[in-house]
Amino acid sequence: MNGLGNRKKRYRSEDLVAVDLFAGGGGLTLGLKLAGFRVLGAVEIDDLAAETYRMNHPEVDIEQQDIRLLDAEEFRRTLGLRKGRLDLLAGCPPCQGFSALTTKNGAKTIDDPRNSLVREFVRFTDEFKPKVIMLENVPGLANDPGFHDVLRELESLGYTVEFRILNSAKFGVPQRRRRLILLAGLYGPVPFAEAAETPEITVRETIGMLPEPGDSGDPLHDLPEKRSERVRRIIQTIPLDGGSRAELPEDLTLDCHRRGNGFKDVYGRMAWDAVAPTITGGCVNPSKGRFLHPSQHRTITLREAALLQGFPRDYRFSLRKGKYAAAVVIGNALPPEFIRRHAVKVKHYIRRRYLRKTTESGKTPQNLHMT
Repeated sequence: MNGLGNRKKRYRSEDLVAVDLFAGGGGLTLGLKLAGFRVLGAVEIDDLAAETYRMNHPEVDIEQQDIRLLDAEEFRRTLGLRKGRLDLLAGCPPCQGFSALTTKNGAKTIDDPRNSLVREFVRFTDEFKPKVIMLENVPGLANDPGFHDVLRELESLGYTVEFRILNSAKFGVPQRRRRLILLAGLYGPVPFAEAAETPEITVRETIGMLPEPGDSGDPLHDLPEKRSERVRRIIQTIPLDGGSRAELPEDLTLDCHRRGNGFKDVYGRMAWDAVAPTITGGCVNPSKGRFLHPSQHRTITLREAALLQGFPRDYRFSLRKGKYAAAVVIGNALPPEFIRRHAVKVKHYIRRRYLRKTTESGKTPQNLHMT
């Protein structure tokens, strides 16, 4: 194992414990922690994402390597877990091969080697035997035949499996982000969080209080933009508060936009009193989506992107590889609040169902939770 080594148990028998596979910059882990889980271990191959993860979750043992090469039994033992002790196994396998952009909204199938990583959940589930599994991904995963093979394999291991496609904006996240979330439980179906009845959180409520970038003291907010004169003119001409490139004069319309009718959000502004569009790894590039600030002549900053993902203002992202690499870590992250709300339901499920099972068996939860 790379850098973990054997160690004594670092949790109490009453703790709800979790492991985060495909941890990225730590959005899922943050959501789990906010829900009351103790995250013991994580796996992430990307060095910049792993560096960001360590900056914010130093107490978690993170294994930085290809998960396909990681010995699941050794990892479990290193974390001090006996089989069946883990409460929640969670993660988001790389989703680029399933994304609507890559598959042209499902019209084509992509043979991306990362697609097979979803099967790692079966291998780790078989070894850890967690009480609950949480898997999050893009909606396109539902169309993949291999995903349905995974569902059948999880069911054969004794899990009741259900997945839904939900909009994060309905779960306290200030952006429009449709995601597939799978919950599987050993003791019957696991409840999902309910969509909020309160109004959606807007761009204004999320970033409207920030000072103009430049000398705020926050490196994620102050990084400068470098644009050509023509791009600066385009940005300055896009109408404020929700304007789009469709309103540009002919002399500022790019040739590629004249030829095609797609990607209408590029060079668009966010609207103050609506949720943001999906924050992606291109969120600081105006040619990648509707990422212009509602009223200032610039794209959103890295800090604004992180806030629109639902990260707290003091969450750190490594800038070691520059602005655009950090934007990818932010755009690939899971919104913590979306995860937190579902994890709270998972917590109640485990406590209710597990206590019932231990009472029926005549054992105490404390004894069953010991390593």
